[in-house]
Amino acid sequence: MRGSGLSVFYPESRQRAKSAEVGREKRGRKTATLRFAMGLFGKTQERPPKELVNEWSLKIRKEMRVIDRQIRDIQREEEKVKRSIKDAAKKGHKDVCVVLAKEIIRSRKAVSKLYASKAHMNSVLMGMKNQLAVLRVAGSLQKSTEVMKAMQNLVKIPEIQATMRELSKEMTKAGIIEEMLEDTFESMDDQEEMEEEAEMEIDKILFDITAGALGKAPSKVTDALPEPELEGAMAASEEEEAAEEDLEAMQSRLAALRS
Repeated sequence: MRGSGLSVFYPESRQRAKSAEVGREKRGRKTATLRFAMGLFGKTQERPPKELVNEWSLKIRKEMRVIDRQIRDIQREEEKVKRSIKDAAKKGHKDVCVVLAKEIIRSRKAVSKLYASKAHMNSVLMGMKNQLAVLRVAGSLQKSTEVMKAMQNLVKIPEIQATMRELSKEMTKAGIIEEMLEDTFESMDDQEEMEEEAEMEIDKILFDITAGALGKAPSKVTDALPEPELEGAMAASEEEEAAEEDLEAMQSRLAALRS
């Protein structure tokens, strides 16, 4: 009887073991399929918050170095424009001086915006330091109004727009900031403000650069430049053409730096 019992028991045991193995294989396939689907739809395992914050900080610092280089490039070009204004003033080309003075105003406005963007970047870096402090205490990242405001300004800066948009999406996903709407409406009054600023500041710039040879500070320039001493009409024409070519080249370089 015992032998027959064993002959009955072992086949059933093997069958149950085989069924269990098949079940494990099915569960394994389901798990693998689920992981694949999660990866396909971006639901992979999230990175540690500290790692994210450190990576964001590195990207911000990298963009700050880009801004610093651009500021230096614009300022170097501005020095060349100043020398061109002095040369044009000596030759009596007041119209060239005026155009170049406007270029200086535009360059200074661009530099001012770049410095403002650096200030916003510093605000984000401070926010990242605060996030690390909160992370040590609370164990998770927290929403930050200050970082949100700074990022809203940074995504509008053409020089760093792509990187800042990418960072804002990552921060939104991490819960630090809310999703930002595309703000495509830039100020339409820049040109008008430029003309008004030129009217107010151009004379002072010319006065400072030419050491009083052109312009009156702080009153508006109305005087014509003294007639330059030229050897002949041909020489005057050649100088004017050369001045125009230099002016166009200077404007192109400044526009490229600001864009």
